[in-house]
Amino acid sequence: MTILAVDAVGNVRARVHHEKRYILPGEFMQLTADAISHFQRSRLIDDAHLAGIGLAMPDWLGEIDFLGKPDNYGEWMEFDVRAALENLTQHPVFIENETNAGALAELDYGLGAESRSFFYIAINACPGGGLVLDGAGHRGAMGLSGEIGWLPIADPRHRGGQKVELLGEIFSLFFLYKFLGEHGIKASVPSDLLTLDARGRKLASQWLKGMSAHLAVAVKHIGMIVDPDAIILGGRLPIRMIDELLRYVHEHLDMEDTALPSIHRASLGEDACAIGAAAMPMAAALMLASADEVQRTRSPLKFMDRLNN
Repeated sequence: MTILAVDAVGNVRARVHHEKRYILPGEFMQLTADAISHFQRSRLIDDAHLAGIGLAMPDWLGEIDFLGKPDNYGEWMEFDVRAALENLTQHPVFIENETNAGALAELDYGLGAESRSFFYIAINACPGGGLVLDGAGHRGAMGLSGEIGWLPIADPRHRGGQKVELLGEIFSLFFLYKFLGEHGIKASVPSDLLTLDARGRKLASQWLKGMSAHLAVAVKHIGMIVDPDAIILGGRLPIRMIDELLRYVHEHLDMEDTALPSIHRASLGEDACAIGAAAMPMAAALMLASADEVQRTRSPLKFMDRLNN
């Protein structure tokens, strides 16, 4: 959980980070209130000039299954996070899917200076995607346009591609931790990946190389369906590992194929989603092209069964 105070040009004026898994609603609200109070007491923000509060969080939190999900995580399904934040502050509250927010941050403060249409892939506890088209975030009719974790991938270990898995069920930070753990190496947070010994680094490279084939398939599909200028990789995977993964992905792609989008490392690093959250109120106040009035009323999606109705 990362809480930032960001000024109008994207400079981070203050940062509070909690490296914790499975934060529940009550603790989330307490940590948020404490951070805002700290920013105010330390005069890191001026309440009179605060444009609003932005929140970037996953949809279906507490409902969608993921590796290691605790039984009580379903509390998020009953929690009205918008109402809770609006009770905490008199400032306007903006809410967006966390990977869409990361894409918007890249649009306003990163790759958007060079490209107006791109697909952002975040490698976090679960993989996510955000789509920017013609200089504006595009969420689709139901807010699902970037859900790359649902992309079906043929398992190369089965002949003829008879077994198909979802990308989100094999590719994420948590699956990397699991792979290392199966080989006797403990890793549970991104910083652990920076201190791996030689054997650990070799195993991590092995996992990245295996995942690169799946990611290359995703790049081809995104290129054919969406046709963006570029695809960028970000999230909480350490920068050196993102660069290594990109090298392996390029080995699976024909870079002479002009129909393929270029693929790059994201420019904003692990705080992109938090920067995107903080940028939402500023975009509305300054009437930027990235401003979206839906963020003033949106709440995270819940109850996936409604997709089938």
